[in-house]
Amino acid sequence: MRTQVGIVGAGPAGLMLSLLLAERGIDSVVVEARSRSAIEQTIRAGVLEQGTVELLDQCGVGDRARAEGARHDGIELRFRGEGHRIDFAGLVGRSVWLYPQHEVLTDLIAARLAAGADIRFECSDVELREVTSDRPVIAFTEADGTRVELECDVIAGCDGSTGISRNSIPASARTDHFRAYPFGWFGILAEAPQSAPELIYAHSERGFALISTRTPTVQRMYFQCDPEENADDWSDDRIWEELQTRVAGNGFRLAEGRIFQRSVLPMRSYVCEPMQYGRLFLAGDAAHTVPPTGAKGLNLAVADVLVLAQALESFYSTGVTERLENYGATASRRVWRAQHFSWWMTSMLHTDPHGSPFDLRRQLGELDSVTSSVAGSTYLAEAYTGWPLSL
Repeated sequence: MRTQVGIVGAGPAGLMLSLLLAERGIDSVVVEARSRSAIEQTIRAGVLEQGTVELLDQCGVGDRARAEGARHDGIELRFRGEGHRIDFAGLVGRSVWLYPQHEVLTDLIAARLAAGADIRFECSDVELREVTSDRPVIAFTEADGTRVELECDVIAGCDGSTGISRNSIPASARTDHFRAYPFGWFGILAEAPQSAPELIYAHSERGFALISTRTPTVQRMYFQCDPEENADDWSDDRIWEELQTRVAGNGFRLAEGRIFQRSVLPMRSYVCEPMQYGRLFLAGDAAHTVPPTGAKGLNLAVADVLVLAQALESFYSTGVTERLENYGATASRRVWRAQHFSWWMTSMLHTDPHGSPFDLRRQLGELDSVTSSVAGSTYLAEAYTGWPLSL
């Protein structure tokens, strides 16, 4: 087989890149290990920056996010038992939308298949070959057992942090920047009414908590825990007691209900440099991961592939490779800003299990500074709602 751009992975980065390339008249084939149903049924939370929603609109796939997603014009930082609202709309004139990642993927898959896109689900034994040549190859076995070799001009590695693309760059040719945090998130889904109109980011001596929402009757909540914690060891009563304790103050209480999903999420930061090797270009989680505190994961993937699509458009229209050669340097500027913001939010709100009373008081001083300062609040609002996608 032959195509212009071979895309490994049908996650946010891969599907969005396929859509952006099609709009520019560039052919692509998407190779994915999972089935369509597995992708659409793997429940993942999602906070979409305004720029991400606007790009979905421009590509004709934003209607359901607008109609079914929840627009939030701010968040609450809660500490010392009091809430402090960060007014995104008032400070920077921008908002975010709560719309789960799997719903974004459902919308993108439906749109691409309706347009006749070539997406190969349930592929196995995927290999990347000759990535430093001008005819790299993706070899894979289809669901029916057929072995395929897909020759491309360019390969986009969009297969996440455990995919093959990142490791197709020799260890001698890349630098792995990695940080593991000494805590994780204990996450639950619960059948309960909404406790607050906007997300609550809570700091307490017992650790961080995040109060989010999925639907009017299903709520998503997290609290800081040991990353080795076994979620099955916690009863519903114990979970609710922990959450209530961390957000308590001024008579505020969470609405409780039946917990039907629980899991522990480790917290990591990672960046692969360079984000390209020969004709292989990494995007999304294949190139970087962030702790979820800053709500940047999916949005960074979208920003990456917009830069890559623009570079490919220049390459195919002019034959000049300059923008492709600069892809990694261009995309990584935003990546490192997002890494800083995600680390900052994480370090400000989570208690260090090895910390001292000084560290706790310093955090409270930082939260005071952010919430009492227009400049501090504006930075948080600007970064949370997203920098311009052209950055």
